[in-house]
Amino acid sequence: MALASFEQDLVLLQTAAREAGRIALGFFRKDPQVWWKEGNSPVSEADFAVDRYLKETLLGARPDYGWLSEETDPLLEVEALLDPPQRFFVIDPIDGTRSFIRGEDTWCVSVAVVEAGRPVAGVIDAPATGEVFSAVAGGSALLNGAPLAVSAAEPHVRLNVSMPDPMRKKLGRDGENRLAFARNAPSLAYRLALVASGRLDGTLIRPHANDWDIAAGDLILERAGGALVDIHGNPGRYLLEGRRHEVLVAAAQHALPALIGLAVAASAA
Repeated sequence: MALASFEQDLVLLQTAAREAGRIALGFFRKDPQVWWKEGNSPVSEADFAVDRYLKETLLGARPDYGWLSEETDPLLEVEALLDPPQRFFVIDPIDGTRSFIRGEDTWCVSVAVVEAGRPVAGVIDAPATGEVFSAVAGGSALLNGAPLAVSAAEPHVRLNVSMPDPMRKKLGRDGENRLAFARNAPSLAYRLALVASGRLDGTLIRPHANDWDIAAGDLILERAGGALVDIHGNPGRYLLEGRRHEVLVAAAQHALPALIGLAVAASAA
């Protein structure tokens, strides 16, 4: 059976993410039950409800695709397959669970389709802010249906960035002098969307980000004119069994060299 077009996959993701966001809002600011995973990472009953819906809906529509989700054991999913699928979904049912639990707006549903190691369709739906970021390989990045683009260079102006405090502390005085720091969003997917929309020039990402944290944002940022790379300038590759990445840099092209340099220095600190 012929695979769906990338555009058809994008429409499927947009529709599913919209309903997933509605499900999540049903738990938002209503004191959902929370458990703690290894590494002191929270997961709520909303995460599980959204994950169940997305798996049923997306694999129901594309039964020949693979599945990688934060709330599903990836090894069990891979071992259950007879043949590796050509495409697979990469899902974070609620990225920014800490924000979600605290009742903050900056959380999102992040969904992507990957083929040959790269995302080909992606959606970041932030229902509490009313923002839907999307992109398809070869197409434009969109925010609520309108084209979006990364920031333009402004000579003699410090780069506007966001990152976790541990990364910021490693930058030292050089980083403090060259950068202006915006408040950090716990949701990595949403932070990538902020870079794609030009509200940030870039961000540094701590080691151990997972594929589901970044796959959709990677494509949206690329189609908006930016890039998500490692400290050697290489784009990420995504695997059905998932992987954890080293230090990453996401930025508009004008900010990329400077931020890679700072990331290298921070990695050595």
